[in-house]
Amino acid sequence: MSTATIELCRFLTITGQRFRTGQSAPEMFSPAVDREWHDLLGTPAYEALCLETAGQPIQHVANNGHGPIAWVAAYEAAYRPLPQIWFTDADGNLDQGAVGRYRETGTVVAEWDCGPAGGDGDDVAPDQAETARR
Repeated sequence: MSTATIELCRFLTITGQRFRTGQSAPEMFSPAVDREWHDLLGTPAYEALCLETAGQPIQHVANNGHGPIAWVAAYEAAYRPLPQIWFTDADGNLDQGAVGRYRETGTVVAEWDCGPAGGDGDDVAPDQAETARR
């Protein structure tokens, strides 16, 4: 399993946890992980992966924004620090500055243009402040 696939599985697991506890959808800020997501969308393998990791079907929806990434602490508690792929673009270029800021501060501030939603699409960032959305 590729690093991108492993990280997508972890992201979907956190998505399911957040939805079950009434939290907002996690922000997909990594173009490299999002590329893997796009490659799997609409396949039987993706449907099975969602059920296995999130416990429910997960849609991929447009959701533009920027700001602090709210789910980093949950990721770190479950899996340790975010690996570099989260700071890598779709062409494989690592953003050294973003990695450095994360390692120094423990926080991630990023832009995103998509995210997950549950079966009805109603759980896209419900508690996201309007100022953080583009």
